[in-house]
Amino acid sequence: MPQRTLRGGVDLGGTKIQAVVVDDDQHVLGQARRPTPAVGGPADVVAAIDEALREAADQASVDVASLSGIGIGAPGAIDEATGSLARAGNLPGWRDPYPLAGDLTGRLGPPVMLGNDVQVATDAEFTLGAAKEFQSLLGVFWGTGVGGGIVLEGRPWLGRGAAGEIGHVVVRHHGLPCPCGRHGCMEAYAGRRAMEQRAREAQDGGEKTHLFKIMEEKGRERLTSGVWAKAVERDDDVAVRLIDDAVEALGVAVASACNILDVDAVIIGGGMGVRFGEPYARRIEEAMMPHLFHDDLPPVIRVAELGDLGGALGAALLVAVPVA
Repeated sequence: MPQRTLRGGVDLGGTKIQAVVVDDDQHVLGQARRPTPAVGGPADVVAAIDEALREAADQASVDVASLSGIGIGAPGAIDEATGSLARAGNLPGWRDPYPLAGDLTGRLGPPVMLGNDVQVATDAEFTLGAAKEFQSLLGVFWGTGVGGGIVLEGRPWLGRGAAGEIGHVVVRHHGLPCPCGRHGCMEAYAGRRAMEQRAREAQDGGEKTHLFKIMEEKGRERLTSGVWAKAVERDDDVAVRLIDDAVEALGVAVASACNILDVDAVIIGGGMGVRFGEPYARRIEEAMMPHLFHDDLPPVIRVAELGDLGGALGAALLVAVPVA
């Protein structure tokens, strides 16, 4: 009987670090979640990943050093050859290349593989979740930023390493400043980080909003997806306006990507996408239609099925299962 092998997976996001330990069949045996440090630098983020993986391994009743490998889904520019991560704009102080894989292997023992956070989440939905029956797919993960992943003819499409950056499709010429430093990107209107900045500017300008009161009530330091959802439920004028702007920008960008790729399906995921769910997937679909060239044959639009664990499960897929 072949010996069971276990793998680790980590979804490294702008607000949270989600870790899992899975078996060969992708069953989750242990999981843990930590807030992503808001200040500091790469070493502080790595320490939080270390803690999350150790907790997930403890829950699975295994030593983290016994894992066959660990996959990390990370934002930013990944150099697979060196195992480094750079230009992770939603992580504190993470501009220059940092040896993420080597640092974690030194701390924990198992080899570490890196992949783009949204691409691995898209791969998970394609392999395990909402898009199992399709051969081509665009994943749109609406959260702190807005990331994209692409599957074409059953295989991930990475381009030269930077494919899928749907958040940086320009939706308005000379538009709002984006956290990436450019202007008019979809993420400047739909990314939660940029939306929070706009909400603060609205409040400072005299507009009334309950967003920050709700944030305090929930004990949060940022405007999380849950805070936005609660504000919209209360018909908060600022929240409703900014969410409407986000939906419009998502529709324009997703339609533009579909005009190029002509995929079978679009999966809407991420913290905001999953929180707002099916009604907002339909709103994004409606916002796409005026911009979709082949509007008589639109892609299927679905909400991601794997929820908060999708990114971590996709990261675990980076680790090859040993052949019996």
